[in-house]
Formats: sequence, C-alpha cells, structure tokens
Amino acid sequence: MERTVLVIEDEIIMRDLISVAFRDNGFQVLQAADGQEALEIFEENSVDLVLLDIVMPKLDGWSVCRRIRSKSDVVIIMLTSRDDDEDQLLGFELGVDEYVIKPINIQVLLARSKRLLDRVANNDDRLKNIIDKSGITIDKAAYSVLLDNEKIEFAPKEYELLVFLIENEGRVLTREKILDTIWGYDYFGDYRVVDTHIKKIRKKLKSKAKYIHTVVRVGYKFDTN
Repeated sequence: MERTVLVIEDEIIMRDLISVAFRDNGFQVLQAADGQEALEIFEENSVDLVLLDIVMPKLDGWSVCRRIRSKSDVVIIMLTSRDDDEDQLLGFELGVDEYVIKPINIQVLLARSKRLLDRVANNDDRLKNIIDKSGITIDKAAYSVLLDNEKIEFAPKEYELLVFLIENEGRVLTREKILDTIWGYDYFGDYRVVDTHIKKIRKKLKSKAKYIHTVVRVGYKFDTN
C-alpha cells in the first residue's frame, strides 16, 4: 500500500532531495514551503507521515505541529539544525514522534520513517484484534480473555461463543444462529448445548455475567446498558 509523506521545508534544495528519495522508495510525496501552506495541504489530503522543519515562514514548525496534533495522530518527524535539549523536549511534549538533526542523512531518515510507520501499522493491526467491554478484554490474536485484568481460561467453544456475543452487542442471537455459527451447520445436537455453554461462561464472568441477557424462548444477547 502506497504511503503519503508531506515534506514541509522552506529550503527548496533540501525539500527536493528529500522528496526525490521518498518518491524513489514508493511514497507519494506532497510538498510545502511554509507552515500555512502545509496546513492547507494536510487538510485536503490523507497523509501518513509529516517531515517538519522548525524554522519556516508564516507559521513555524511548533505551530504546525500543535495544530496537526490537535486533530491527528499522524507520524511526525521534526527536521532541525537546532540540537539543544529544550527544543527536543518541547517537540516531544507537542507529540513529535522523532527528531532528526541537520545535516540530514537521507537514508537514515528513510529508515527511521519506515520503522515508525511499520510500528504504527502493527499497533493498528493489534488494536483491531482487541475487544474491550466493561472490564472484559479479549485479545483475538492471543486467544485470551481478561476479566478486570485477570486472565480467565475458556474452553474453545466457550471462547468462540463469548466473542460472538460481544461482537454482536445489543443484538438478540437465537439458539439456532449460535449453533450454526459456533458449532456449524452440520451439527445435529440439542439446542441445550448452547444453554450449557452460556451457563459456564456466566460462571467464569462472575459479576460481568449480568451483561449476557436471556431472551425467553429465543436466545441470548450481550448488552452492557
């Protein structure tokens, strides 16, 4: 998937050098020569990475960073010739992800940028696998369940049923639907297997069992309201 970088640098030679290097490495590149232009471009485009100089016309890098951070978690790397600790601390307080001191080694900048973007992508993928509902935390990638941060062991079908209920929060799931989804269409057992597993799940959820509601003569639903 192509990533988009916004290069915000008032020195045209440096801006072009960075832009060419990132374009050659598969990035879509947007350029801005001052802070105001940068914000306008950022508002109009989907950006994955911002390379941001500090000293610029119209709006400096601090102001640009502050405004971007107020509305986005995009990766920001600050480019600067100033290497004092106070500047770097201010940058990190404003939400800068990385600091690169000039003169810039383009290959190092590329490597740092890719590392940060990969880390964000991995975190996003992990978050997609996390379900957190009122103290019940499920990590689908790890196949684990935490109850108020305490790990609870579930049998495979119990786990699958719990996930199915939570992912359909607020919806009434019939016993037939549960059987078809969790046990499969070729299952010929009794509907009571669902009730038995619900009973086991409720016991393990302790005080959280109240979120699994019985819908008489129909089935069950998970609802925290």
